[in-house]
Amino acid sequence: MKQTFEDFEVILVDDCSTDGSFEKIETLVRDDARFYLYKNEKNQGVGYTKRRCIDMSNGKICGFVDPDDALAENAIEISLNNHTEKNVVTYSRFLLCDDHLNPIKLFPHSRAVKNGDSKFFNVFLEANHFFTFKKSAYDITSGINPDLTSAVDQDLYLKLYETGCFTFINQPLYYYRLHSNGVSQDSSKKIKLNENWQRVILDTAKRRNIQFLYGKNINDVTNLPEFILKKQNTFLKKIQRKLQ
Repeated sequence: MKQTFEDFEVILVDDCSTDGSFEKIETLVRDDARFYLYKNEKNQGVGYTKRRCIDMSNGKICGFVDPDDALAENAIEISLNNHTEKNVVTYSRFLLCDDHLNPIKLFPHSRAVKNGDSKFFNVFLEANHFFTFKKSAYDITSGINPDLTSAVDQDLYLKLYETGCFTFINQPLYYYRLHSNGVSQDSSKKIKLNENWQRVILDTAKRRNIQFLYGKNINDVTNLPEFILKKQNTFLKKIQRKLQ
């Protein structure tokens, strides 16, 4: 509501929350016509819910803010200023924050990625929040996988990477809250997260007609994220990334 760029819409889909948050948001935005609030009929999970958000959006450029995070007040303005006819995505640096969204430090791995690399799988999480994308690019992909309960963003990023160029914004536009109940931080959800990450990379490799990676058949690798990370984290690869 405090964004410096004001001509936007917010599609908010409540996935059957039970803590009264939906009612609080209804009260907060009731006089702001830019906000559109919906509820799933039953709990569907993050993949289904994020896909529904995009399906109901009207904007030419989209971006997600997860419910426990926040944007810098100029995030939309700066992101839009970095969209051109030549790119399909912008993404920025982001701040890791405590429970109260007080910044702790910058996420260290954000950087500009090389476009058009068939072996780019974002295993270092270089491309991350705040991530905005042209809806026209999204529409030529298969879209967000509604069955995923985690690794949803990474699946989306890799699909969009195959449609055009990414532009890196070298300043923090997003506040990422660290807390024990976060999907990527909850130890009880780590096994499912790893399974979904494996599935995302396997699907990505198949879309790109990649059967072998670094001499291995992808179907024989039980942990593709870890395997690729090790292969792409050699001393030479580190130097190459710094020179990009």
